[in-house]
Amino acid sequence: MQLWVGLGNPGAKYAGNRHNIGFMALDRIAADHGFAPWRAKFQGQLSEGRLGSERIVLLKPETFMNLSGQSVRAAADFYKIAPSEIVVFHDELDLAPGKCRVKSGGGHAGHNGLRSIHAHIGDAYDRVRLGIGHPGHKDRVADYVLSDFAKADQDWLDDLLRGISDGAPALAAGEGGKFLNAVSLRTAPPRSSGGAGAAPQAKQAPTPKPTPPAAAPADPRSALEKLADKFKR
Repeated sequence: MQLWVGLGNPGAKYAGNRHNIGFMALDRIAADHGFAPWRAKFQGQLSEGRLGSERIVLLKPETFMNLSGQSVRAAADFYKIAPSEIVVFHDELDLAPGKCRVKSGGGHAGHNGLRSIHAHIGDAYDRVRLGIGHPGHKDRVADYVLSDFAKADQDWLDDLLRGISDGAPALAAGEGGKFLNAVSLRTAPPRSSGGAGAAPQAKQAPTPKPTPPAAAPADPRSALEKLADKFKR
């Protein structure tokens, strides 16, 4: 059994925020893979289902970001899930928008949700880092992450979430490379050599038809003159 945690803040006010991309990822996985309806438990919203042969518990803490660890610890203790079987989906300022990386262990890099989880279960859990880009200055970070995704972000955001859902069975099986490949196929699909995006090939010039030999000019001599000329040779 694995515990997958999406980080965000509860309520309609925050639903479209960049900080809530972890919630969005779990919502897409649950919807696409037929998980049970969400229900209130462990100070959060919980859903259960299967990805391949793995039983997965999805958790969206409703403690607000800074206290996410309380909800994670309560669920982990109830199901007796070790930190090594926990995957946390969270927004990542240090990755360009639409990029996705998988990481095991390590620091929290100042992310308040991860900081809280560290305090409750340590750092030996896996993370799926979801790039939202950086506003350019640290003083703008708080407003940036608590603002909704712009309309211009919707296409790459939808591709990223679909890719995460596509790759979820691979992630559950411990195949991080296959998971990232599935994400990449949505966010950066290869260009087909013969598809609509391929450069058009130059048309080959038609081979010119050979010019027929010119017809010999008509002989103006009479038949008698032709016969006389023959005997002169």
